[in-house]
Amino acid sequence: MGWKGTVRSIGAAVRAAERDAKRRQRDLERQQQQYAKMQDLEQATYEVEVYENHIDVIQSTHKECSPPIDWNKVASSKQPIEPKMNNDDESEARQSLESYKPGLIDRLFKREEKKRAFLSQKIDEAIKKDEANYKSSILRWEKDVEEWTESVSIANALLDGKAEAKIEVIDNLQPFSEISNLGSSLSISVYDNGILEATINVHGAEIVPSETKSLLKSGKLSVKNMPKGKFNEIYQDYVCGCVLRIGNELFSAIPDNLVIVTAVDELLNSKTGHLEEAPILSVAMSRSTIERLNLETIDPSDSMDNFKHNMSFKKTKGFERVARIDPEGLDCT
Repeated sequence: MGWKGTVRSIGAAVRAAERDAKRRQRDLERQQQQYAKMQDLEQATYEVEVYENHIDVIQSTHKECSPPIDWNKVASSKQPIEPKMNNDDESEARQSLESYKPGLIDRLFKREEKKRAFLSQKIDEAIKKDEANYKSSILRWEKDVEEWTESVSIANALLDGKAEAKIEVIDNLQPFSEISNLGSSLSISVYDNGILEATINVHGAEIVPSETKSLLKSGKLSVKNMPKGKFNEIYQDYVCGCVLRIGNELFSAIPDNLVIVTAVDELLNSKTGHLEEAPILSVAMSRSTIERLNLETIDPSDSMDNFKHNMSFKKTKGFERVARIDPEGLDCT
């Protein structure tokens, strides 16, 4: 199977390994169709469950990742073996003719000659069938060789650090679909020294809710403004979780050992009074480090200390503008 063909199997594997928060989200989306028929208490319970699930989803983004592609194995794979002509149908038809012995009915009604002619015709048909099967197998083999050639070519280009190959693979695999579904957008660039940087625009105000929802003892829904400190903590975990997820997905898709992931969002420029896009977190992520982390149990924000990173965050103020990690001097081997 060519490397593009792995996209379908990778997508299936990710869906099979879908974390509990995402599965619960799908269940709640199905329940939404019945929302209008619910009683007040049921509606309140449902709204709280949707709110709590959304918080779970945005704080557990880092816990999933696509299966890694072994590009060294792809590069060293052997060309598919060319099929050989197969005469099985012809042999079977000849065997039928050679083993034919006229029975009493055939002799009685003088059908022997007609039957032998019929079996001879079956040999001609079998020969044509064998030829058709061979042509079909050759066409499949040629397609397999074409995919194999493409796979080996892209694997070698990746192992050689070619920027175009990295971008092509990421464009085809599209490993960041969940993050984009949450409202964030992503772009990829490669520096002259071969280090790849992924920039994610996190749109925090759109993703992290500004209100909290809970059930009162009476069963009624309580909606309150989310405290600034809580909002900022959830937002920080979401941003750091996205950065972890992106780094991990990149290491699964390409053979690089180091990448830069930078999160960008709108911040207020106190000089102009306008919101401006600015980096709020920039991380140089190494494959060896992220492989040592237990992504199921880590705190995404605390985990940034495992990497070279730029982040200025206060619970009371949130994120502040930081500089992107400078790729110069980073060892990408």
